[in-house]
Amino acid sequence: MRCPFCGNEDTQVKDSRPTEDGSSIRRRRFCPSCGSRFTTFERVQLRDLVVIKKNGQRAPFERDKLFRSLSIALRKRPIREDRIDRIVSSITRRLESSGESDIPAQHIGELVMEALEGLDQVAYVRFASVYKNFREARDFEQFLGSLSKSQEEEKVED
Repeated sequence: MRCPFCGNEDTQVKDSRPTEDGSSIRRRRFCPSCGSRFTTFERVQLRDLVVIKKNGQRAPFERDKLFRSLSIALRKRPIREDRIDRIVSSITRRLESSGESDIPAQHIGELVMEALEGLDQVAYVRFASVYKNFREARDFEQFLGSLSKSQEEEKVED
């Protein structure tokens, strides 16, 4: 692993341990050249995923982009970063184990909406406003109305 500070090719692993959810390995590294310490994560990748966007464009799946999207939706909400990382890992595993290499962006958005719906209602609405391309306050009203209706129906069923 190359040192991110000095570019030295020969770094040493000082400590390795699995993350809380067991989906990756956290490694503490040391660079003998400049003395810097840094952390890397090793994850299993079952297949290379390609995202098919609405306009037909193809782009490699980026786990970090999914993490950033969730982080933006959950900004200033009482959700810890490790919880976001577990959600991203779960979505990524579902995509990789689907058997498909080409994943429509819409499917990824639906998985994120599903995860946020049960986690945090504010983040769910934030993400939906971008994902569903809300243009006016009326779009929010309609979405919140349907959200309230579905919650009332769930209470009746319980």
